[in-house]
Amino acid sequence: MTMSRPSKRILIVDDDAAIRRTLSELLEEEGYAVACAANGREALACLRDDPSSIALVLLDLMMPVMDGFQFRAEQKRDPTLAATPIVVMTARGATERAGIDADAILSKPFDVLKLMDTIERSCRKG
Repeated sequence: MTMSRPSKRILIVDDDAAIRRTLSELLEEEGYAVACAANGREALACLRDDPSSIALVLLDLMMPVMDGFQFRAEQKRDPTLAATPIVVMTARGATERAGIDADAILSKPFDVLKLMDTIERSCRKG
């Protein structure tokens, strides 16, 4: 467990409750604060509520209500939200992923060490 890291808040956006729960537990064990959303609309509401509190968004692409592509388009249109780093998590192929502008893209299932390294690098950029 790493507790020396300052607590940064990560927003996990995935329609799969098991993935949200697993990632939440992992990130909290690593010293991160966590918020969760089941779709892009919930994620935008969370970001708009307190944009400066979110250091990074872990974003699934394929979700009901508002998918990751729609979320990213809305986020980029809002100047108060646009700078928040995005790490896409997807089981989709390279063709589908090519259409999204993100700081990093992780293929599901992903390696935990690669996930943590990607989060740390993306948080430093943001």
